[in-house]
Amino acid sequence: MNIRSRHDAIVRTLRRNGTSTIDDLADEVGASRRTVLRDIGALRDQGFVIHSECGRGGGVQLDPQSVQTTARLSVSEVFALLISVAAMRAAGSLPFSDLADAGLAKIEKALPSDKVRDLRRFLDCLHVGTLSPQQDISQIGTMDPDLLPAFETAFLQRQHLRFQYRDAKGAITQREVEPQAMLILPPLWYLVAWDPAREDFRHFRMDRISTPECLEGVPFRQRHVPFEDDVCPYSDLPR
Repeated sequence: MNIRSRHDAIVRTLRRNGTSTIDDLADEVGASRRTVLRDIGALRDQGFVIHSECGRGGGVQLDPQSVQTTARLSVSEVFALLISVAAMRAAGSLPFSDLADAGLAKIEKALPSDKVRDLRRFLDCLHVGTLSPQQDISQIGTMDPDLLPAFETAFLQRQHLRFQYRDAKGAITQREVEPQAMLILPPLWYLVAWDPAREDFRHFRMDRISTPECLEGVPFRQRHVPFEDDVCPYSDLPR
């Protein structure tokens, strides 16, 4: 288990069992006593009220009214919020925009500095524009939930991305590309990538991408992506 999964498992176990020993929690999450004790301290720092019972047979107990008071959002989770707000704003359908911006600012302040740096790099790859009224949007599909985590790795680590792509005629091909940007033309979302096999940029509708997979190896270089005049880079973070 990674740290976040371990913390979630400890909280679930304490809520379910009431009181648990450190040894029982260590067995539950597959970690050492020392690691679980560090996890308990970290959970307390996050706002969870966890009581300790000393003595033989003692353990730890989670206050049933206890809740997490600090944010534990990943870069991709915050990015998902930001691009959703960006898409709604571009489509002219963002009510209470001031409140949304204020909420996002609070979330950004809760992130550690390294996560903010990653988020800014991620946002540099995002471009928002207006869809042509001639574009057919009658066959919009559902985007693969694995796309955004794969994009985070691909963009931040400059890894090639492999996926299956279904074109407008329904033909499916295997593609391996260098992700360069994300383009939002509400309600359509595109991955803009350099296709080495074709030696040119290609736009892939995200609702037609499936089974994305990042490929470790030699990082690709960042390329200048040409956009139309009505497409702008997006960032809600202060520079």
